[in-house]
Amino acid sequence: MFQRTLRASAAALFLTLTAACGASAEAESSSFSSSSSSDLSSVTLRVGATGWKNEEAILKYAGLDDTPYKVTWNLFQGGDQQLQAMRAGALDLASSSEIPPIFAAADGEPNFKVVAVQRAATLNQEVVVPKGSKVTDIAGLKGKRVGYVQNTTAHYFLYELLRQAGLEWSDIDAKPLLPNDGLAALNGGSLDAFASYGTSIITAHQQGATTVGSGKDILSGNFLWSAKDSVLKSPAQKAAVADLIARITRAYAYVRDGHEDGFAKITAEATHQPLAQAKKDLLDAQAQRPTAARTVGDDTIASQQEVADVFTELGALKTKLDVKSFWSTALDADLEKAL
Repeated sequence: MFQRTLRASAAALFLTLTAACGASAEAESSSFSSSSSSDLSSVTLRVGATGWKNEEAILKYAGLDDTPYKVTWNLFQGGDQQLQAMRAGALDLASSSEIPPIFAAADGEPNFKVVAVQRAATLNQEVVVPKGSKVTDIAGLKGKRVGYVQNTTAHYFLYELLRQAGLEWSDIDAKPLLPNDGLAALNGGSLDAFASYGTSIITAHQQGATTVGSGKDILSGNFLWSAKDSVLKSPAQKAAVADLIARITRAYAYVRDGHEDGFAKITAEATHQPLAQAKKDLLDAQAQRPTAARTVGDDTIASQQEVADVFTELGALKTKLDVKSFWSTALDADLEKAL
């Protein structure tokens, strides 16, 4: 319903690679001169990750983890928890869908700004039912116990799927749960369905769950990088953030350029799934929407505003929220240079 047709050109982001695996990626890994690198040697970025630290893994795989600054990766079950950690001062940079920053900023006093957008796939965003369930579609969820990850993409696409099926939120027994807790409840029989994302959906399918609804064509594909306000006041930290985001873009370009097998193996080991399935998921995701960063634009802000307005309709937000208030173009120049 809210699918946008933005098409960021991945071609401009591809590395000129040699035949030797990783050689050219390593050669182009530094975005700074030696003098600039010395300025960044004292910088440490505390960065959030969801799932299994795939950003850290892909940087290492592409030989792009040799940053002139230090990065500490912190694992969370969702972007909502990352934004909570940022509000508490425990993170400098968070990655999430469009939704967690909305709720993190809802009190009107956020200590962060959305500074960049990462275009990515919207696969493995699903409503699943356990093995043996007689429910075959979203309409069948009426009166059922449905778990969802609150204030995340799962919350949003579940609401939209219900609306498309002619149901209200009040037509289900909605239960907010974290991904791992929801998966356990689904398998334990205390849930009839579960709306979630990422590794929890992968695991659910391995345990026999089936899909009754998907957020693939509901979600925009805009995933947001949010930086703490204090980071934007430091030229060195800003430069480090821009460089890190650009490196992740280049790492995905490296994988797409004939290095899928190696990263699929890493993914399979990390997510405990068969190699063939991990490779298929990787290829499908990059075919749907190649992972690549872009700067802030009016269209990306408008996309999040639409999502925020839906949560106002749902009653999850008490008043209409102007999302523009927590976006910033302060990183644009550094990011354009780094890309």
